[in-house]
Amino acid sequence: MSSNSVNKLQKKNRFGANSGLITWALVVVLVYILLIGVGVVGIGFKWISGGAEGAASIFGFANNPLAGVILGILATALVQSSSTVTSVIVGLVAGGVPVSIAVPMIMGANMGTTITNTIVSLGNIGNDSSFRRSFEAATVHDFFNLYCIFIFLPIELIFRPLQQIAGFISTYLTGSSEASLFDLNIVGAMTKPIASGIVDVFKSLPETIGATLSIFLGIVMIMFSVIYLGKLLRAVMVGKAKGVLEKAIGRKPEMGVLSGTVVTVLVQSSSTTTSLIVPLAGAGVLSLRQIFPFTMGANIGTTITALLAAISISGEMHIFALQIALVHFLYNISGVLSFLYIPGLNNLAIGSAAWLGSHAGSNRFWAFGYLFILFFVFPGIVLSFQFS
Repeated sequence: MSSNSVNKLQKKNRFGANSGLITWALVVVLVYILLIGVGVVGIGFKWISGGAEGAASIFGFANNPLAGVILGILATALVQSSSTVTSVIVGLVAGGVPVSIAVPMIMGANMGTTITNTIVSLGNIGNDSSFRRSFEAATVHDFFNLYCIFIFLPIELIFRPLQQIAGFISTYLTGSSEASLFDLNIVGAMTKPIASGIVDVFKSLPETIGATLSIFLGIVMIMFSVIYLGKLLRAVMVGKAKGVLEKAIGRKPEMGVLSGTVVTVLVQSSSTTTSLIVPLAGAGVLSLRQIFPFTMGANIGTTITALLAAISISGEMHIFALQIALVHFLYNISGVLSFLYIPGLNNLAIGSAAWLGSHAGSNRFWAFGYLFILFFVFPGIVLSFQFS
């Protein structure tokens, strides 16, 4: 090899290494912006609500659990990111929204995020058999989350196991007032002054306007960071994610769940994870039964963002912010374990997706009607009755 070739190769390697460092530096910056955004939402909401009592009155309409679920579905379907919505919910709880009100919203956010891969399946709409397989692969995630709501929401309303277990864990992690983990909350110490400073910019405005602008800015910061964080991580990790996918799918269901979790943590988007397998299903490479555990794993991986956001919260409400993030984690874990090991549940989700896919494959009206009714018409009807 000539000296010129060696020099070019060395320059290329240096450029590649520098590019990688820049990418990961940007990832750190975007995570920091995300954490600050969550803090801004919490401080802004606390300002406008006057604390926990005011927050409870503002969100009184969501005391109806069904309305809370619908709000979570609509918000996530519109924003196209459950990570964004759950991070905002963590911020709202930090601002005083009761955990009991936020739990149904978390469940709804899981459902709302499934619209993305369902839309992706429409790419095969020109071929009956490919579209049927794609639509089945996409909607099995829908039915999994839908049946989880049917199963766990009534249990949670009566016995509140998720809220209580998450409350115990968050109390254990934060400790007593004398020795609290959050007394050494370095992340919170790094983000709270910036978040407070951003809200202080609006303090000269009337309370309602200033607080509303603060909350809006915080949500924009969260959306910006989640969107671009996902793009960066997908650019770096999607190749590795596909490698994990190819090695794990087709093995034991537990491996499918693990791989779905790992891929979602890598790309920071359950929508991306589940959308990766839709084309493979459409091509007949993977069966619906192989795909289902992988999609369930995506639900576990997507909880990382809210947990990270909760860790950044400091102050008197930090324990509740951590509690709702843990509720999200425990809810998704419980759903996966139930559908893996309780006889009949696995076949329930797969059978429902296969039934809908067979109808959509022969008549496209079923596909468009399903999307429109489930994600927009039904939520709109419920909320119209709620506000009337």
